[in-house]
Amino acid sequence: MEILREEYLDYMTFQGARRPLLVELFGPLLGLEEEWRRQGAREDEINLTAFGFDYVRRHGVRAATGFIHGCREEILEDTPEFAITRDRYGRRMKLSKAAATIPLPMDYPVTDMDSWRKMKPHYEFSEDRFAEGWAERAREARARAALIVVHVPGGFDEVRQLMGEEQACLACYEQPELLHDILETIGRTARRVLERVVEQVRVDQLSVHEDMAGRSGPLWGPRQVREFVLPYYRRAWEPLAARGARLFSQDSDGNMNPVIDAFLDAGVNCMFPMEPAAGMNIVQVRERYGERLAVLGGIDKHVVRRSREAIRRELEYKLQPMMRGGGAVFGLDHRIPNGTPIELYRHYVRTARDMLGLDPDPEPGWARMAF
Repeated sequence: MEILREEYLDYMTFQGARRPLLVELFGPLLGLEEEWRRQGAREDEINLTAFGFDYVRRHGVRAATGFIHGCREEILEDTPEFAITRDRYGRRMKLSKAAATIPLPMDYPVTDMDSWRKMKPHYEFSEDRFAEGWAERAREARARAALIVVHVPGGFDEVRQLMGEEQACLACYEQPELLHDILETIGRTARRVLERVVEQVRVDQLSVHEDMAGRSGPLWGPRQVREFVLPYYRRAWEPLAARGARLFSQDSDGNMNPVIDAFLDAGVNCMFPMEPAAGMNIVQVRERYGERLAVLGGIDKHVVRRSREAIRRELEYKLQPMMRGGGAVFGLDHRIPNGTPIELYRHYVRTARDMLGLDPDPEPGWARMAF
């Protein structure tokens, strides 16, 4: 079912919960569609519309806050096993066709202050950051009750794109002045762009992609978040919050528990996908943070390929009454994994809808809720 702006904002900020929301955040992992076809799934099940998931009517404002005017993307090598391309940052990227959907960098453009200065113009403010007609389209979308969303680069993620994870971590100790300059530059531009945006249209949500953690924890700890990321986040968030924005949503896989408090202080009030295999538990998060933090996801994607009994145990715990009063959008914690039988996936959706008191025969529909 399509959810409109005010209902979603009230639900996520604990101002009203007409009913719980059940979503699919990302969709199937590479190869699952073929598995389901072999198992006799219908096409409307394969494209997920048969399950009647909730999704939000939304509009992303076409105003760029991050890297612009990059290299021309090109294919350097293409074989049946892998593809090597050059991306907009100028990096060589390698995609293993049999095992991945995301290519991995083979090199990075920033190693020190001198190499950063060569990249810095891509992050400076210019009028090129605004697409033609951006404000009119945003106002029209808002008139249709769409959620108005703007994006900024991740404080860790953009540094990682420029330097790689290892150097991004070492730079906290060896080149802190470089990190400060990178994030101050991005932050100045983001604020200037966003101040222009909120002069023309009211924004509802600021979104940021980080992906800064694995199972053992985040790659930057609370001290690094407070030193490097918090000033950048607040610089972007404050002009939006002052004009009525209600959600600051962060996307990061992995175990983010050690840095949640630091990110709350930076303005974040919504996080996803809350990965159980990495130690994220939405029930414990709710018990600790209450209405300070809304969540999306949190249902263990691996449970859905085990058994009906395992599915019921997971749902009885995660969908308990304490979690149904708003601020929790229930869904798998990432893509539906390979090896998930279509019959167990059907059972998962039917059981979740029954426990949440949702219509067992909903209108068809689905849209990605990771945004």
